Amino acid sequence: MRLKTFPGGVHPPDEKKYSAAMPITEIPLPQKVCIHLSQHIGSPSKPIVAVGDEVLTGQKIAEATGFVSLIQHSSISGKVTAIDRFPNATGFNSMAIQITGDGSDKWIELIDEQNFMDLPIEEMKKRIGDAGICGMGGAGFPTFVKLSPPADKPIDTVILNGVECEPYLTSDHRLMLEKGEEIIIGLKLIMKILCAEKGMIGIEANKPDAIAKMQELTKNEPHIEVVTLKLRYPQGAEKQLIYAATKRKVPAGGLPLEVGIVVQNVGTAFAVYEAIRYKKPLIQRIITVTGSPVVNPQNLLARIGTPFSELVDFCGGTKEEVGKVICGGPMMGFALPSLEATVGKGSGGLVLLNKETARLKEEGNCLRCARCVDVCPMNLVPCMIVSAVKYDNQKLAVSSGLNDCMKCGACAYVCPAQIRLVQYIDTGKIRYAEAKK
Repeated sequence: MRLKTFPGGVHPPDEKKYSAAMPITEIPLPQKVCIHLSQHIGSPSKPIVAVGDEVLTGQKIAEATGFVSLIQHSSISGKVTAIDRFPNATGFNSMAIQITGDGSDKWIELIDEQNFMDLPIEEMKKRIGDAGICGMGGAGFPTFVKLSPPADKPIDTVILNGVECEPYLTSDHRLMLEKGEEIIIGLKLIMKILCAEKGMIGIEANKPDAIAKMQELTKNEPHIEVVTLKLRYPQGAEKQLIYAATKRKVPAGGLPLEVGIVVQNVGTAFAVYEAIRYKKPLIQRIITVTGSPVVNPQNLLARIGTPFSELVDFCGGTKEEVGKVICGGPMMGFALPSLEATVGKGSGGLVLLNKETARLKEEGNCLRCARCVDVCPMNLVPCMIVSAVKYDNQKLAVSSGLNDCMKCGACAYVCPAQIRLVQYIDTGKIRYAEAKK
């Protein structure tokens, strides 16, 4: 059978061997958490608690500040000890609410709505918004906003993203194996909210057990299809996944809703199920802690705001010198200066690389080989964009597709001259944003 895919892309070694077979393990409660006010695309949340306040697990501690914003919740019970700038999962400092735990993990009252599938659509959307759910694949777009398309943009298909094409990461893989039933229910809820007729679950072929599991769970679901995809990075990107699964092309600068599709991560679908049935806020997630330096790589269920250092300690620490720490995958993740940063809602992995793997090679001159053009999943000419950025020609950079680049890193991965293509393009995007201001 010919597997579905998209034009371009690369296939780096997946390195999933470290943690793919490791079941989800819940780690002990952290002593302190930092709940960042900007874990999502959009306006930062606004604190509604003060230093000294006692809070419960799941209690609302920050409110949304606009339509594209999120509610934040305490992930442990205890006392608010600081509202200040702390290291976040992108490697920078940002405003956060620090909570010191009391060890009791006393929750707010949850429910168990037996007839949750029959709830009005607006009530479902309200529960999703109240739970503070955002896209858990990394982008962090507020889910209730994504599930509120304009009336003139009807959605006919929902695609669940179970691709997990980034090397090393296995958290979505394990979630599908261990919480497959709940994910399917979450998909049905999303389809109902959007009045979508068709559901699809995209999974790459290197996860045969997850494919088999989802096929078994949907064998009596005529409106849901499991799509097996060829191993190709960045297959998990929205536009590439949509094309691979449906052959629909999202226009440049457009959103998936332009072609009648909404894409959600499998972890987001699971969170939607828990929010609608139990009114459970998003206060924990599965994160892969992996890499050759880690003694016991694992897939951990961790509270939002848990320091990365505690995750590594739970995995037995390290057995060799660490050359780089990355939040997310090695292709699109963020290099961290230390393990002081904390788990965010979009933190799917913590990858530790050894010195040799992380070694930065010397950058050379462009060879005009066009390999970057061949692999670009957005059909851009990365070397031309980078040349324009280097000479500060903003007009040429934009006309060459600067703003269409999703910084997947495929171009830099194949560049024989080791040019830091993504970093230059990122610089160009920052300059463009500053100029617009």
